[in-house]
Amino acid sequence: MEIKLRYFKRSDFQQLINWVENPQFLLQWGGPNFNFPLTEQQLENYLKDANKESSHALICSVINTETGSVIGHISLGNIDRNNKSARVGKVLVGDKNGRGRGIGLRMMKEILRVAFDELHLHRVSLGVFDFNTSAIACYEKAGFKKEGLLREIRKIGDEYWSLWEMSILEDEWQVMNKG
Repeated sequence: MEIKLRYFKRSDFQQLINWVENPQFLLQWGGPNFNFPLTEQQLENYLKDANKESSHALICSVINTETGSVIGHISLGNIDRNNKSARVGKVLVGDKNGRGRGIGLRMMKEILRVAFDELHLHRVSLGVFDFNTSAIACYEKAGFKKEGLLREIRKIGDEYWSLWEMSILEDEWQVMNKG
């Protein structure tokens, strides 16, 4: 399946809200910036000041190019043009049938292509909960390296979750994408 990224827009809100079924999933997907249940107002705030030439965030829907349907979501945030860095977040293969089929890896490669080839950044980072082994494997395949474990950084119910901090540098991206 071929994919493309296009800017997230209001007409995508309900689809995303439907994908986020519980507080645990919302924290995994959205980090601490959202409260369950996800609402259109929260998404309006998330989209505010994004997707412009000098924005600090590019927020995208992932489109199946064959069907034209929205199958996922991804963002490149904390864009710092002085230090040439950014952070991938909000990674979601929304269609449960699409998970485990390499779509996440294609999404990561496409957002990294934007980061390194279009924005000419030097470093891209992300955070992933330590129990999310399929996501960690995907990010490592995309070229990310583990930098450190932030132990028990988020509280959900009575549990604490630990987070791997990962990154990829411009030269690592270039080596992976020669030829």
